[in-house]
Amino acid sequence: MTTPARAAICRGNTEPFAIEDVELDDLRPDELRVRVVACGVCHTDMAVRDEQLPVPHPVVLGHEGAGIVEEVGSNVTVAKPGDRVVMSFNSCGTCPSCEVDAPTYCYNFFPHNWSGARADGSPVMFKGGEKMNANFFGQSSFATHAIAHQLNTVKVPDSAADIPLERLAPIGCGLMTGAGAVLRSMKVREGMPIAVFGAGTVGMAAIMAAKIAGANPIIAVDLNDGRLELAKELGATHAFNGKDDAIAKIKELVPQGLGYAFDTTGINTIIQDAWGLLAPMGICGIVGASDPKADLTFNEAEFMGGGRRVMGILGGDSDVGSFLVELLDYHVKGEFPFEKLIGYFDFDEINDAIEASENGSVVKPVLKISEE
Repeated sequence: MTTPARAAICRGNTEPFAIEDVELDDLRPDELRVRVVACGVCHTDMAVRDEQLPVPHPVVLGHEGAGIVEEVGSNVTVAKPGDRVVMSFNSCGTCPSCEVDAPTYCYNFFPHNWSGARADGSPVMFKGGEKMNANFFGQSSFATHAIAHQLNTVKVPDSAADIPLERLAPIGCGLMTGAGAVLRSMKVREGMPIAVFGAGTVGMAAIMAAKIAGANPIIAVDLNDGRLELAKELGATHAFNGKDDAIAKIKELVPQGLGYAFDTTGINTIIQDAWGLLAPMGICGIVGASDPKADLTFNEAEFMGGGRRVMGILGGDSDVGSFLVELLDYHVKGEFPFEKLIGYFDFDEINDAIEASENGSVVKPVLKISEE
């Protein structure tokens, strides 16, 4: 028996998202039905809207959901009805990457996250009795209710019981990616210099994580002076506007070179400039969504001779469960104050939230979908 819900349907970038009636399928043994309280708006949602990613349309997006479990399948152990949960990306749990706790690089990522259905092809959502593309990142949380999975659902620990779900929602993607890039992927060392290019959600999370790691200096680079000021509030020791020869200023500040450069822009010229800033054994981590046809060029001798490295990063190398709990612990202790990034919008203001994200007026828009 299906469950009625309301969902924001994306039909591409020629028309706004429209909130309409849908139905959720019956649960499989490893699935949970979650009443969605809030969901963050992420750049990846917009990339799908603009057909930059191979997700079928029309589709229900949303992949930074938080809510309350209503029902669970027979094999679910991560949560029970009534539990507060946050949701992240899904994975198969059995491929070579998943076997070594690296699910962001799941060999079967596409069918579990971007196919518009379950990995076996069956739909999780219907509209008027017909299949609706959903199961985006294993959740599709631009909706009043979502079907999530054993491997992409995290119960909010008791230590965070007093933090509202509307604040916790965005931790499952952008915040996790930026913080994980610093703490897990690049393993930033105390006292080493880092520059973060792009002060959006991912970049700000990286700056906060760099402060946790004890990096010094922590340099933020962006074109928005307001965001640069916020970056300094969150832990950046220096902030340079990219229009004012930021590369030269970084060279002057850190003549020995950067231990770490982290790019969130996806702009190849910026990434290549960052490579020129790396100290011996320096690491450049890249997460920005670039044009699939864009190439990068580096000098082989400089990289080989200096032991320099470039690292592609997905999801901050998170294993979902333990790392999200770790980030929540930092937040509870006041060391990861991501609430300063959030601007709230009611569910029916979803198109306003998207516009705020794209024009830069809000770093992290969050949709309030239901009362906790």
